[in-house]
Amino acid sequence: MAMMPDRPSIPTSQHYQNGSYFSTRLPEDRFRGELWRVLCQYVQRDIPSDGVVLELGGGYCHFINQIRAAEKHVLDLYDGIKTAAAPGVKTYVQPCTRLDNFGSGSVDTVFASNLFEHLTREELLQTLTEVRRVLRSGGKLVIIQPNFKYAYREYFDDFTHIQVFTDVSLRDLLMTMGFGVERVVPRFLPFSLKSRGPRWPLLLRLYLLSPWRPFAGQMYLVARKS
Repeated sequence: MAMMPDRPSIPTSQHYQNGSYFSTRLPEDRFRGELWRVLCQYVQRDIPSDGVVLELGGGYCHFINQIRAAEKHVLDLYDGIKTAAAPGVKTYVQPCTRLDNFGSGSVDTVFASNLFEHLTREELLQTLTEVRRVLRSGGKLVIIQPNFKYAYREYFDDFTHIQVFTDVSLRDLLMTMGFGVERVVPRFLPFSLKSRGPRWPLLLRLYLLSPWRPFAGQMYLVARKS
């Protein structure tokens, strides 16, 4: 694993809690909701529509609002999820290291997008331990995550990134934590909306269907609780 950079003097979590991270790095974008609609159609194949889904680090709730599930939950340090979440989505403003609102084996799918790189090693291990606890036997952890192997130039443009992962290192970590990794797509999406890549729903749909994905800097992993 590459050497981690020094952490900022202000705790990273404070940037999420006060909303400054979202206004700086993730301002509202009129394309984002439409692009997530296309992404949800892709991800839905790994998420049972009659199950219980928990999203970690939900932000603007574009995923949890549009994915189909019998019961939907979203968790984030950012209290904006309370107003962003659609009716029927249960919200929790708390860290992902503590999932005590959920009983053991009570969740079918946990989804996390662009989350793990913001956590310390200890926080990530606590989070994965909790995820494994709340998942039912055979339940899935679905991850969209920057792949340092293909996004090293832009990776630390985000000042809250404190860990790096590649498709190999993240797969190995999940396996050591008791998950069976079913699918890895090393080049899945562009690094961000600020980078080059499809910004229209039709183009994104075609991009996901193509075996050739230029500018891809994010990976996609599906792991199952062994």
